[in-house]
Amino acid sequence: MSVLPLVFTSGWASGINAYAVVLLLGIFGATGLSDDVPESLQRPEILVTAGVLFLCEAVADKIPYVDSVWDSVHTVIRPVSGAVVAALLAGQSGSLSDLAAGAIGGSTALASHTVKAGTRMAINTSPEPFSNFLMSTAEDLGVAGILTFAMFHPEAAAIIAAVLLLAGLVVLFFLFSRIRRFLRRRAQRREEKRLAARVAEPPG
Repeated sequence: MSVLPLVFTSGWASGINAYAVVLLLGIFGATGLSDDVPESLQRPEILVTAGVLFLCEAVADKIPYVDSVWDSVHTVIRPVSGAVVAALLAGQSGSLSDLAAGAIGGSTALASHTVKAGTRMAINTSPEPFSNFLMSTAEDLGVAGILTFAMFHPEAAAIIAAVLLLAGLVVLFFLFSRIRRFLRRRAQRREEKRLAARVAEPPG
């Protein structure tokens, strides 16, 4: 069976939470749930590191504005992780070239990361803090649920991931103007603070 559906699903999930993907795949392989997971992802040090980073993300991802900073830092990390995981999965199965798998996993991770980061910017324009927590929890549960489902029904899971990715891109398109206004207001506040600091400086 081609590993392409799992590659696509893991790429989509990596764009949302790369550490959860590495941790879950490693657990699936170590427990014998899946034979498609390479041994490099099952190593104890990889599992421990992914677990610690997952806990860090679980906290940072639920705090308004901190989540956007965290997303900015992971703009490169998530696509690279998606590409590496995809290439490892392809190398394990031998049904897809590593280069093609890396391109699919990385580009899919970049797309889903863009949706996540943009949606969080839009959510941060809201004054109440609960939407961040709810969205982050839904993302964590969604990644865990769909990736687990992919172990048993990879084609169906890939279809679900594709629908969610497409829906997210459509939503992000309609939220673009709101995000742009938010970024403009934030830049204006920074400029006002900078000018106020200059005015408050004692004359030299």
